[in-house]
Amino acid sequence: MIEVKNLVKKYGDHAAVDDLSFTVETGKVIGFLGPNGAGKSTTMNIITGYIAPTSGEVLVNGIDVNEEPEKAKKHIGYLPEIPPLYPDLRVREYLTFVAELKKVERAKRDVTVHKIMGRTGTLDVSERLIKNLSKGYKQRVGLAAAMLGDPEILILDEPTVGLDPKQIIEMRELIRDLSHHHTILLSSHIMQEISAVCDEIIVINEGHMIAKDTPDNLTREMVEKNGIHLVAKGTKDKIKTALRTVPGIRDVKYDTKNEEGTLGLTLYMTPGAEIREDIFYAMVKADCPIYELHPLAASLEDAFLALTRGGSRQYGGKKTKKQAAKAEETAQEAQTQTVESASATQEQQKEEE
Repeated sequence: MIEVKNLVKKYGDHAAVDDLSFTVETGKVIGFLGPNGAGKSTTMNIITGYIAPTSGEVLVNGIDVNEEPEKAKKHIGYLPEIPPLYPDLRVREYLTFVAELKKVERAKRDVTVHKIMGRTGTLDVSERLIKNLSKGYKQRVGLAAAMLGDPEILILDEPTVGLDPKQIIEMRELIRDLSHHHTILLSSHIMQEISAVCDEIIVINEGHMIAKDTPDNLTREMVEKNGIHLVAKGTKDKIKTALRTVPGIRDVKYDTKNEEGTLGLTLYMTPGAEIREDIFYAMVKADCPIYELHPLAASLEDAFLALTRGGSRQYGGKKTKKQAAKAEETAQEAQTQTVESASATQEQQKEEE
């Protein structure tokens, strides 16, 4: 278990991490997501004891990393973005060296290294020089080194960066396999990897946590915000009257009307509402055949962009002036777009009349 409490890391006047708090529960795979410069690597370096925080604390299985770094590090295996490998050593030599540094018992050292190479798929290259390995195998060797000493927690910083599609799939499968035995904190820029292997996602921006939820929930929120697309046959007044009977619709945008007499609409629902079945029965009762009814597409990328543009959630700490200004600017832009959209709709209605 990892507990991060009110963490701050400043470089001069710049706060790379600003009052950050979160918890990684035992047995979970947590994705650590944020734009470049958000504070991900800095936070990971603090958790692993590579750098000290300006203030705040990190507890690893109840041990304060700043107060008892050596004791805490025994519970952590760390794979940095660029693994610190020795290129002129063979894979087995390097891992044996790391096992010695981590004080793996001499009598069990060879067996432990062999077992770790088997789990990480590096047995086939065990006698090759590290400098002659592909990027994918170097990442595997780095991960094997992180696993030596049998740590309960693995911290993986961009484990798929620079890998080709085949290597990414292999690394994803390896991480999924490791999740059965380890608590994992994983950072990545590849949304597909995050959504494929993570139980929850922590999103940070400008040193603050702005969201923590499952990939499905974050995507579902975007679907609710994006709305439902409906195409039905009937007059605007007839469809509008039918939709008034459906609870959970907070707004309606009329998009298109074609020569076949169908009308396209976007329906925005209140959070948590499931209205598709009610819409279906309302349209049937009004004798307005439905041609299309589906949620507008949304992805984890959409959720990430929406969160990091304005920070729709805020966890712990206070917004900086820069964040507040950005949020206000985003709100003003949204309000302007809404007004423009409403004006355009009114003009269209006048033309139709």
